Amino acid sequence: MSRPVYLVDGARTPFLKARSGPGPFTPVDLAVQAGRPLLARQPLRREDIELVVLGCVNVIADEMNPARVAALRLGIPVDTPAFTVQINCGSGMQSIDTAFRYIAAGHHDIILAGGTEALSHSPLVLSGEATEWYAGFARARGPIDAARQAAKVRPDFFKPVIGLERGLTDPITDLNMGQTAEVLAYRFGIDRKAADTYAMESHHRLARAQKEGWLEDEVQPAVARDGRAYDHDDGVRPDSDMAGLAKLKPAFEKPYGKVTPGNSSQITDGASWTLLASEEAVERHGLTPIARIVDSEWAALDPAVMGLGPVLCSTPLAQRHGIGPGDVLWELNEAFAAQVLSCVAAWQDDDFCREVLGLDGAWGRIDRDSLNVDGGAISLGHPVGTSGNRIVLHLANAMKRLGRPRGIATECIGGGQGGAMLLEVA
Repeated sequence: MSRPVYLVDGARTPFLKARSGPGPFTPVDLAVQAGRPLLARQPLRREDIELVVLGCVNVIADEMNPARVAALRLGIPVDTPAFTVQINCGSGMQSIDTAFRYIAAGHHDIILAGGTEALSHSPLVLSGEATEWYAGFARARGPIDAARQAAKVRPDFFKPVIGLERGLTDPITDLNMGQTAEVLAYRFGIDRKAADTYAMESHHRLARAQKEGWLEDEVQPAVARDGRAYDHDDGVRPDSDMAGLAKLKPAFEKPYGKVTPGNSSQITDGASWTLLASEEAVERHGLTPIARIVDSEWAALDPAVMGLGPVLCSTPLAQRHGIGPGDVLWELNEAFAAQVLSCVAAWQDDDFCREVLGLDGAWGRIDRDSLNVDGGAISLGHPVGTSGNRIVLHLANAMKRLGRPRGIATECIGGGQGGAMLLEVA
């Protein structure tokens, strides 16, 4: 990596909680809503952007390669390449990492890298048997064959499953993501009270950030086709308390599980963009970066304990730069409270650090005041293809606001992976 790479600016939509039915925006709609104000405030022409990379997991049928569709709708020239990346929860960070490496290697100078997801638009999926029944009509030779095929109908053929439900279950372990968090809670002794306490704090921190105006530059209002404006992350519960959280039943391991709807990330729609540039481009266009991207790391592990992905990627990244757990500001995506707390516990576990990380003993403790200082996915939601982008952008903004020189953004990834990125204030 021979050239410095800067995160110049970024913006995202409000994260909108999925409720009953498709939300007001498709994945591309969201990307366009976030991209327009971001590009409008830059001293750049659309022609100056040399590549567009966008993370998206649940691509809808009408928007194949959403990166390209969004780029054209944003007015980026038709001869500018654009492609979509998918690595589950890491997709939005992968877009930044791809841009980072292209620029560092000298292939490009300015790249728009983002993530988008509209989980409320997740498709309905028929069972294999139902699909075969419908296919039988295409093979039917005449009305008699068609009638015989129709007679094979079963009521469950008309009961589709939300695609997201299947997508959140690992096909290798047959565990859904919540169950993998339960595995970690058992391994590291995370109790229900600790998980609920963390979740409550996440809501309170996001509510404070909204009240203090700390998200104003980052979050840009989105306007739907019917004229309705959305100007804030609407999943936050400022009045969240332990009594209310305690009433919720375990979602995955009844009756004694630790993971509930209240201490899990929310199913959400949202998009985020970051603008990356080389040092030469920064000087040429008079840009003012908010952070420098220093390095990144990806790791893989057993899908059954996918929530420990941040530990396996962040530790070698930090060690490569002589950084300890207390030396940086952290954004660790809040898939589940038990999962975040398990990562923190793993770094303090002598046996785990020796056996899994190859260290002499525990790596150390992350202070709660340096971890997800303005809340996270539990309070604002986890649009899967977007979150990795959001945590990098927010980390850069929080570092600047708090005067913290370095930070690590990291996340677990469904399927048993993890991604991490090291930033320095520009």
